[in-house]
Amino acid sequence: MKENDNNQLPLSINTYLKNRYTPETAKSYEREIVNFLGNFPLANKAVYKDLVNYLGTLRNRYTNGKTICRLLASIKAYYEYLNHTGQRKDNPAKTIRLRDKQNRDIQLQDLFTTQELESLITAKKERYNKLEYRNKVLMSLLIYQALPPKALESLTLNDINLQQGTIYIKSQPKTNSRELALKPVQIMLFHQYIFEIRPKLLKNKKKEDSRHLLLGSTGNPMKSEDITKHIKRNYGKCFKSRKVNAQTIRQSVIASLLKAGNDLRIVQSFAGHKYPGSTEKYKQTEIEELKAGIQKYHPLQ
Repeated sequence: MKENDNNQLPLSINTYLKNRYTPETAKSYEREIVNFLGNFPLANKAVYKDLVNYLGTLRNRYTNGKTICRLLASIKAYYEYLNHTGQRKDNPAKTIRLRDKQNRDIQLQDLFTTQELESLITAKKERYNKLEYRNKVLMSLLIYQALPPKALESLTLNDINLQQGTIYIKSQPKTNSRELALKPVQIMLFHQYIFEIRPKLLKNKKKEDSRHLLLGSTGNPMKSEDITKHIKRNYGKCFKSRKVNAQTIRQSVIASLLKAGNDLRIVQSFAGHKYPGSTEKYKQTEIEELKAGIQKYHPLQ
């Protein structure tokens, strides 16, 4: 496989990555593959030992095990592409396993109670009233439906059924599609936003320009990146020593549902998790009991 002078990847591998991974992952892998090919010109002919030695040099440069795992994943994707296009019949990186421990536990110290989450809905005061309504809609979807930014980005007016009081969530690479109930407080809020506030955000744009539910101040659809930044910037410091972001809000909602005794399969369906194991890691029973015991015998007041 011949690379051009400026190390640009051919369109075929670009398309391959976009078809196989989420946009963020595809972009990250593409960047890492360009670097890999620039540092290892004979990568298309490499064998297992070559790649192990290459990863050894990366360890001298990076100390974070998570970074090394991400780089290896991109290298594996490159050889899977060569397999897919018939340029190689083997994948020399396939059997490489790293022993770097990655902490995938839910950080319990960052979780919030239902009351704390609900206080976020009115925490942000906007200069412009229409943005304040938009923010309340956005935060309510995070707090009551535990939607991640990608799911929020994909919402359209057609996904909201105010008459039935439901919202349809499209499937994402890591989550299943599902239909969830809206809280009574959301129905009036959504009605006012959709029919009164949202048209003002669109301004002079044609109505058919966007069917997206969440719009920015210029009337353009909010991207997942915009939503993530908006939450961190405007709500990130609402609670001292705890991080407020889309992930910790979603984690808090799911953990609270399990703590309340809801069936694991029901919570799995609510969260859109494809596998029960993704939901089980939110269980906190034993940890919460230990925490309560510590507070009882060693109060911090």
